[in-house]
Amino acid sequence: MKTKCGANCAECMKKEKCKGCAETNACPFGKKCFISEYIDIGGIEEFEEFKKILIDEFNSLNISGMPKIDQLHILPGEFVNLAYPLPSGENVKLLDDNNIYLGNQLECEFGEERCFGIVANPSFLLVAEYGENGTNPEILIYKRR
Repeated sequence: MKTKCGANCAECMKKEKCKGCAETNACPFGKKCFISEYIDIGGIEEFEEFKKILIDEFNSLNISGMPKIDQLHILPGEFVNLAYPLPSGENVKLLDDNNIYLGNQLECEFGEERCFGIVANPSFLLVAEYGENGTNPEILIYKRR
């Protein structure tokens, strides 16, 4: 599969459902990929600069126990769209399984069995904390950009 962003499609767990951005006109999971649009407008260099800006924004949040990040990965929404519990007891997903996001998973610096999941696109930053395999997720920060 051919990509504009350089993602390694061979390593993606959704590769059976995706034909890549070249064959799908930048809609690999049915929705227009913001990364492809970003590269079309400003080139790969501008996209890399955008990622650096997001990394700086995440690092400036200074969340206790969350290590500084140095990279963001291109991720299908299905991988990062956790169901968060509301006070009412209802669980809701905030993201779209069919969108593409930038994100990373970071182990808590305090050695606890918790991880931080960070997710972003041009509109927001999301930082969550959760247990093994995404259990007991909790939103720490949801910030519009």
